[in-house]
Amino acid sequence: MAWALKLPLADEVIESGLVQDFDASLSGIGQELGAGAYSMSDVLALPIFKQEESSLPPDNENEILPFQYVLCAATSPAVKLHDETLTYLNQGQSYEIRMLDNRKLGELPEINGKLVKSIFRVVFHDRRLQYTEHQQLEGWRWNRPGDRILDIDIPMSVGIIDPRANPTQLNTVEFLWDPAKRTSVFIQVHCISTEFTMRKHGGEKGVPFRVQIDTFKENENGEYTEHLHSASCQIKVFKPKGADRKQKTDREKMEKRTPHEKEKYQPSYETTILTECSPWPEITYVNNSPSPGFNSSHSSFSLGEGNGSPNHQPDPPPPVTDNLLPTTTPQEAQQWLHRNRFSTFTRLFTNFSGADLLKLTRDDVIQICGPADGIRLFNALKGRMVRPRLTIYVCQESLQLREQQQQQQQQPQQKHEDGDSNGTFFVYHAIYLEELTAVELTEKIAQLFSISPRQISQIYKQGPTGIHVLISDEMIQNFQEEACFILDTMKAETNDSYHIILK
Repeated sequence: MAWALKLPLADEVIESGLVQDFDASLSGIGQELGAGAYSMSDVLALPIFKQEESSLPPDNENEILPFQYVLCAATSPAVKLHDETLTYLNQGQSYEIRMLDNRKLGELPEINGKLVKSIFRVVFHDRRLQYTEHQQLEGWRWNRPGDRILDIDIPMSVGIIDPRANPTQLNTVEFLWDPAKRTSVFIQVHCISTEFTMRKHGGEKGVPFRVQIDTFKENENGEYTEHLHSASCQIKVFKPKGADRKQKTDREKMEKRTPHEKEKYQPSYETTILTECSPWPEITYVNNSPSPGFNSSHSSFSLGEGNGSPNHQPDPPPPVTDNLLPTTTPQEAQQWLHRNRFSTFTRLFTNFSGADLLKLTRDDVIQICGPADGIRLFNALKGRMVRPRLTIYVCQESLQLREQQQQQQQQPQQKHEDGDSNGTFFVYHAIYLEELTAVELTEKIAQLFSISPRQISQIYKQGPTGIHVLISDEMIQNFQEEACFILDTMKAETNDSYHIILK
């Protein structure tokens, strides 16, 4: 006897309140299958339920992560199943993100009773814009001087310690927090999605962003560099109240769809759970010195000894380079691809050594990787660096130079045949500036002399009649290209701190 059996899914039955009807249908199944009372294990063994179970992820994908971050904003109902959730935010509005500790008993005991550091970023979701992120953010900075892309609403936040916002990184904030205590941070996003679209005819769609959180623990040196967990979610930012209107529009569109069409879409959730992701990569063209704070190491800062010669001047740290060499092995080439955000092509170049990759022409790389990725990979292979916006040269002032200047004031200057004054040879160091800010100049000078930026209190420029003018962003932006300065130091009022004077 041929018969067809269609069972409703258990979730649908329970939600519709038809448990009794379901039991009745199951008793009928028992009679059809043979005799005797049915059991739920027998029913779940039917092919229809086995097919449902086979689509579930394996157990290791369901493991509980040590931390969970929850954005208190509803997800859009107009997102298809199996697609990533999308959340609409209003520009400048404060949104809560709950920092939850999900560790099992005995998991990560090394952070018990200690603080961790979380770094929040608003970055581009589209890969096309990720490649030009630096240029996009620079353009936004010039159009919105003095504004930030991401801020923390400190009065509303709970449990955060020492929040920081680096002036040179408009889309990044960071803070410390104790996983054992309740922690909620309120963030504000000040850019809107349509600011980064190609404006052609109006009414264009805004680009999606990502909110990413990277959490780190302390290492042996007290620096928060050991990665613990990363998670992110997709967002779009609208002008004030625009997110509410968009959410309402999506909801009305879904209500007009047929029940069959609605099954293809996710429901709207009241909150957005950030999903696990890879940690955000460090960008080599940005100064890698640590941001002020979070670093307990102190270096001695003794200027005024020596004459600026290589024997007396502290050696500057080596430049950050990650160029691929012909001698690079295939394994090292794979690591290089990962470090430079070419992970999607590692399988294609599995057996390629450094020499193999360097032999590829521009057309070869574009044909393999596509136009956007191909151009980026070709430039990375050739080690093409972006020219700095401003270059200045600095020399450390010495006691010998001061004595020489005093002697020159007392007697006419005598020049040797080689043109050097008194035969003294001085060494200058180049400083390359990208952001053209006082904070960046402070960090570069600190990096040059291997000290902490916190040991530099203020930077002044010696003006007419010997006055000291406080260095500002605007003043740096008006420096001449390849200007030369002599660095002098003056003890600040606070201990272990100095003022720098550019002469």
